[in-house]
Amino acid sequence: MQRVEMTSYEAACERFEWRVPERFNYGGDVVDAWAEDPERMALIWVNEAGEERRFTYADIRDLTNRFANYLTAKGVKKGDRVLIMLPRIPEWQIAMVGCNKIGAIPIPCVTMLTEKDVTYRMEHSGAEAVVTTAAETQKVASDPKVRLSVGATDGWDDFETEMLRHSADFTPVRIEAEDPAIMFYTSGSTGLPKGVLHASRALFSWRVSAWYWLSLTEQDVMWCTADTGWSKAGTSILYGPWSCGATVLFYDGPFDLEKRLELIERHKVSVYCAAATEIRQLVQVDTSGHDLSALRLSVSAGESVNPEIVRAWSDKTGALLLDGYGQTETLMTVLNYPQMAVKPGAMGKPLPGTEAAILAEDGREAPTGTPGQLAIRCPHPQLMLGYWDNPGKTAESYQTVDGVTWFLTGDTASMDADGYLFFGGRDDDVINSSGYRIGPMEVENALMEHEAVLECAAVASPCETRGEVVKAFIILKSGYTPSDALAKELQDFTKALTAPYKYPRRIAFVDALPKTPTGKIQRRRLKQQEFAGQPA
Repeated sequence: MQRVEMTSYEAACERFEWRVPERFNYGGDVVDAWAEDPERMALIWVNEAGEERRFTYADIRDLTNRFANYLTAKGVKKGDRVLIMLPRIPEWQIAMVGCNKIGAIPIPCVTMLTEKDVTYRMEHSGAEAVVTTAAETQKVASDPKVRLSVGATDGWDDFETEMLRHSADFTPVRIEAEDPAIMFYTSGSTGLPKGVLHASRALFSWRVSAWYWLSLTEQDVMWCTADTGWSKAGTSILYGPWSCGATVLFYDGPFDLEKRLELIERHKVSVYCAAATEIRQLVQVDTSGHDLSALRLSVSAGESVNPEIVRAWSDKTGALLLDGYGQTETLMTVLNYPQMAVKPGAMGKPLPGTEAAILAEDGREAPTGTPGQLAIRCPHPQLMLGYWDNPGKTAESYQTVDGVTWFLTGDTASMDADGYLFFGGRDDDVINSSGYRIGPMEVENALMEHEAVLECAAVASPCETRGEVVKAFIILKSGYTPSDALAKELQDFTKALTAPYKYPRRIAFVDALPKTPTGKIQRRRLKQQEFAGQPA
């Protein structure tokens, strides 16, 4: 597949065709290929203290070869799962691509996970190896075959020592396009987190959104602020930018508005990707003291960006701000593009090579302007192989009507006469807070372990800065009285049992919860109550 320049959206769609190779090893076919130019910069890492490390593609080739040799020596092979729980440090890219080179399946995870979260992922995936920092090893209660930590700690192999010990020569293994290549865990509206398994063809095809949405070239410096455990990091920190030969900026430090602007200026960032929550806060900052002239494009995904924020950001920086839509199961599929007029509130048009439709309840395409379920036509190389160890749930995601098979996103949208798509809402109850997707069942399960809680329901509640936050409606057991102190205790209790970002920032003590005749809690009614009166 060769890049077709987008002189116009229509021309790119007309000329584009998927040409997925029969075999593809991202580490060998992308990283090692760019490494033939020994000076090409792949990664600039900085942290809060001002430390900086730079890596050429040749450096990454050698380090990922060492990592691949280490895993191979430890008995990890093609198809084995490797849980990678690392912060924003270069060892993350090294571990991810090193796994790709031997055909192991990396499972990237955020470091905010609790021991319970990690144990579930380890047991559910059957992971053979764990890569994390010394500070996080205490969360690994199981005994995997391979334990590797960044920073020496008892009972674990030390990352730096092992990289020095193993050879920088390695021949990437043969990987077929349909071979499993990476797995992300995502929260759904019910039950435990799902493992979303993608094939090697997906790692290959994610470059297309980097071509047309990010419009990346070899001359760009790309900074995406997503955390390492999210699929967005895959497309905008690793697989997308490096497929284009771009340089990635990787910052390990807390969110600070001035620091964001300082880093964009210092490293001449040309493409910046951040959650809408970040952009909303950045537009409030005086940028006159910063030279942002290198910035030509900003993008946001995970939650919609208000049209007034788009205008304000462009006014302040001179850069376009383009919204986009994607899912862990599909990655970026509906986008705005630099060469295309942007309609206020629209999430854009389908990626070249992608056919999207709005399906009515009967499974057929809905009339123009009529809300329905957003669907992606199959086959499509970006679509997941399926949910790990859950063929039933995988089958539910597809629907065939009149001989055409569609992947059902579970999201409501509409399409106007010009082909622009407008997001309507999630069909499920997932809460999207600052770009983090939170399954209500995870919050509810944690709350239910508290001795004071009889029943509860977690739903999205609107928030000006975060888009949505978790709100818990709680029925207390007899003998307990609602109070601010109890609400704080429940919040802290939840933080201790699940990842801290999932805790309910708002709590309401109630006498009853809305339910169906069969006794199922109607979260949708609670959510509608929360969003009543919000701007459309």
